[in-house]
Parts: sequence; structure tokens; C-alpha cells
Amino acid sequence: MTQMSEAIKGNITPQMEAVAEYERVEVNKILHGLANGTIVIPKNINRDTNVCGIGEGLTTKVNANIGSSSKIEDLDLEVKKAKLAVEYGADTVMDLSTGPNLNEFRKAILNEVDVPLGTVPIYEAGVHTLNNNKEIIDMDSDLFFKVIESQAKEGVDYMTLHCGITKEIIPKIQNQKRKMGIVSRGGTFLASWILHNECENPLYENYDYLLEIAYEYDITLSLGDGLRPGCLQDASDIPQIQELVTLGGLVKRAQEEKVQVMVEGPGHIPLNQIKANMELQKTLCHGAPFYVLGPIPTDIAPGYDHITSAIGGAIAASSGADFLCYVTPAEHLSLPSLEDVKEGVIATKIAAEVADVSLGLKKAWAKENEMSQARRDFDWDRQFEIALDSSKPRVYKDKCKIDDNEMCAMCGEYCAVKIAKDDF
Repeated sequence: MTQMSEAIKGNITPQMEAVAEYERVEVNKILHGLANGTIVIPKNINRDTNVCGIGEGLTTKVNANIGSSSKIEDLDLEVKKAKLAVEYGADTVMDLSTGPNLNEFRKAILNEVDVPLGTVPIYEAGVHTLNNNKEIIDMDSDLFFKVIESQAKEGVDYMTLHCGITKEIIPKIQNQKRKMGIVSRGGTFLASWILHNECENPLYENYDYLLEIAYEYDITLSLGDGLRPGCLQDASDIPQIQELVTLGGLVKRAQEEKVQVMVEGPGHIPLNQIKANMELQKTLCHGAPFYVLGPIPTDIAPGYDHITSAIGGAIAASSGADFLCYVTPAEHLSLPSLEDVKEGVIATKIAAEVADVSLGLKKAWAKENEMSQARRDFDWDRQFEIALDSSKPRVYKDKCKIDDNEMCAMCGEYCAVKIAKDDF
């Protein structure tokens, strides 16, 4: 039984209660959101983990991507990244490993990290194909589903599946003459496979079978945006919107079968288009939770894309996005280091908090009010406890030590709060 099927029957599960307690809302709010598909709780029936709710009226959640590449495989390092991401507030982790030993990486992260884990199963199918001296375009379509079911049995909680790239849309992509083409790895795998084999996308053609697997293990489907824009010039174009329309139909089918489902979104988008993109998704996809990468609203800041994505993420989440995938300073450049992971998580947590405050969420405002009181009281330790990163502000405070605890080195005895504290 899925969380959604239990909600439809009016049954409150321990997972719903845990989410309600964390969000500081009535449990019936969670039950109703699950029943109508506006909230998901990614949790495989084969895995015990700290659950989180994603969706309408809940705090904005943050995901951190980790994983090996075909060029660099370091299992201990990737596990450390996953743990560090959770330490600094990531609500979920996705393993995007594409190295030869990706199965080992996934199993280690499942064992070591106590938050929902997501994957992109087509990566494993692609690696398996290449390891057998075949090209990606020669992947066996049956392999897609074997991998999905195998990962479901292992305990993967949610999966990115690019079901919206169809045979019909391939000519439209070619005619669009995009500046960056297709930038999604999974999207590229499937588009190339469809073009070469002149067959329909197996994930689209056999979607009912996919729903059966998802229902059996209560996998949350994360319908991938295989045609997300990879640069500002490609934003909000015909292929992107066409895919979103297709995903809207697939969302409805999933919800009818009591399968939890969310939708992934763009990508690189100018700031003035972000709000419209969020509203369009919510309309076309029946209110399903929206999971966005960034968005990144400028292309000219490599090395600082954790900042660009935080700007875009704050706008997106305040306009309807429910789930932000972090972007690190290493985006577009290399595998992230431990420090990059930390910076990416914190930047995205900032974006999520900014959005939640703007939406008037009580939990977010409670933290803001606590920080204000701690600052008024010159309670430095409490300020550091409340801060998204408790270590960095301590370092800054200790750089210039002064005798009076009711001031910092910036203003000293001219501190406005100290001077006026007793009068205002």
C-alpha cells in the first residue's frame, strides 16, 4: 500500500504524523495533500528513514546531488559528501553515480544516510550497456525496467524517470535548433535511443508497468525534465513546454493509480520567466509538487552558480516550487568537493528560507523571530545555534576579539542596538 492509497482511505500513517510534527501543522493537512496529489512523502517500503513531506503548504525542501563519475570514483569521499549534506540541512540526497561501480556507491549511501534517497535509473542502464561494449543507443529497453525494479527492491525512495520525451517530440527538438541542445544526460540517452531505433520511449510506452512497480514499493516518481533549457536562450521554448504538457497527463495517470508523483523543472531561466514557469507547471500538472534545479537566471557566473541558483530558487519557491535541488560552485566545471557540497546546501537552504518567510510559513517565521531576539540580547551562542551554518559566523566573530560582549568589532561602542537598547 502506498502513502497515497492510505490517505485516500483516510488512514493516518506514522509517516504522515512525523511530517505533520516537523512542519507544525495538523496531520489532516498532510493526509488531504497526499490524497489529492499535492504532497508526497518519498519512502520506499523496504527502507526505514527520516521522512520528509514535499508539497503545497509545507516548508521548501532541499536536495543534494552526490555520486561518482566515469573519471573519478572515490566511495569514501561520496559517502562523506552525503553525510555532510545532511549535516547542513539537505532533506534528501540523490546518487547520480555514473562510474563503473555505481551499484556499490548506491548501496553504501543507502546504508549510511538516513534521509530519502533518489536515483536516475537510466544511468545504471547506460553504464551496464557501455560495460558490455555497446553504445548507449543500443540499450535493451527491458533493461530499463530491470534496473528500476532492482533499485526499488534495494530501497531507493524516489526516481527521476524521463517519461515525457516521446517519439513525437524528437522532430520538434531538431527543428527548434536550440543553442545548447539537450543538456539532461537522461534526456539525451532517451532522445538518441528513440532517434536511432525509431521506437517510442519505453518509459512512456510502458508507463502502466512503471506505475505497477512504483505502487508495489511506494516509489515516488520524479518525472524528469529531459528537455530543460541549458541556457537562457533556450528557456520556455516549444520542446520544454511540450514535454511539460506530456508530463501533466502522466501525473494524472499516476495519481489515478495511487502512485506518488512529482515533476522536475527547468533549468536555466531568466528571472522574469520563473514565476510564469512555476504557475504553468502547477496548472498543467494538477498541483503535483514541483522539483527545480536552480533555476539559474544568468549563465555568466561559473564558479558562483550556488549564488545564481539561490537567487532563482528563492523566486521559484516563493512562486510555487516545493523542492529545490542544490547547485554547487563546481556546477558545469567538475565534481564538487566537500566544501562545494557544504556551500551548495547552505546557499539553497537560504533560498528555501527566504521563500518560506515570504509565504508566511509559521515555522520559518519562528526561526526568524528567534534570531531577532538573540541579536537584541547579544546572545552570540544562540545566534550561532539558529544560523544555517553555525561554524562560519563563529570564525568571523572570533577574528576580532573585544572585551565587551554587547558589541562586535564592526560598530564597537557605536553599536545602535546597544545605545538604544534600554530606550526603545
